[in-house]
Amino acid sequence: MIQFPVSGVETYWWLPMAVAFAISLLTSMGGVSGAFLILPFQVSILKFTAPAVSPTNLVFNIIAIPGGVYRYWREKRMVWPLAWAITIGTLPGVFIGAFIRIKYLPDPVSFKLFAGLVLLYIGIRLFTNIIAKTESANALQHDFRLVIASPEFKITKIRYKYNGMEYSASTISLISLSFIVGIVGGTYGVGGGAIIAPFLVAIFRLPIHTIAGATLLGTFITSIAGVIFYTLIAFYYADTGLAISPDWQLGALFGIGGALGMYAGARIQKFMPAAVIKIILLLCILFVAGKYIIGFFN
Repeated sequence: MIQFPVSGVETYWWLPMAVAFAISLLTSMGGVSGAFLILPFQVSILKFTAPAVSPTNLVFNIIAIPGGVYRYWREKRMVWPLAWAITIGTLPGVFIGAFIRIKYLPDPVSFKLFAGLVLLYIGIRLFTNIIAKTESANALQHDFRLVIASPEFKITKIRYKYNGMEYSASTISLISLSFIVGIVGGTYGVGGGAIIAPFLVAIFRLPIHTIAGATLLGTFITSIAGVIFYTLIAFYYADTGLAISPDWQLGALFGIGGALGMYAGARIQKFMPAAVIKIILLLCILFVAGKYIIGFFN
């Protein structure tokens, strides 16, 4: 057992890595880092309830995500225009979200309800997408090489080709949605990928196999910004007694396990049917959402 001085957490050194590996292996296939499940583990199991849990979660993203992003880039499965649109929108939002977390949601009870409602909404959207089967049969029978072709980034639209079909989305709509997601993600401490990935599938109707690399890269960049912001603002709140700066040691252990899990998840993602990936995400999201909402009222 080791104790982490910043968070006050006492646990086995290998436990954060093992948990992060298992979670990231599954969630990275859907373009989600797994931070949205790492956070409730920290809060409920490790009893890390201070505002510092949010930037610690972002530290996990910074260390864990590059492995998955590298794999998607190496196999030419990165939609760069989508990644830039997500980043442009979420960056300013994540700063606002971090301020909201510290100023208005320092109480872990209220924070759990907030997180639960956000996750419940995501789960509902993802469930309706699974039922509606928004991806065409042709897209579901995807080419396992999964190479992204002819990507374009324009002021009006982004577009790319995959599996013989062209997909597009409004650039302004993507950036606007990403801004809102950045606020929520910055508050929740997940960088936004866990929120925007289901939106890209359910609302913009982009194939889930093509969004993973872009959402992970966007989450990585906004997580860096979030950690910097939390670290700087911690000096302003130094006299309040609130733990705001990230626990780098704990975050690093989660990140190491997450890096291994994401690399493996990105490697096997192209062999997994879209419906299976969506169901994995849905079950994870609904489990945590239900636990937090029911726990608040009890």
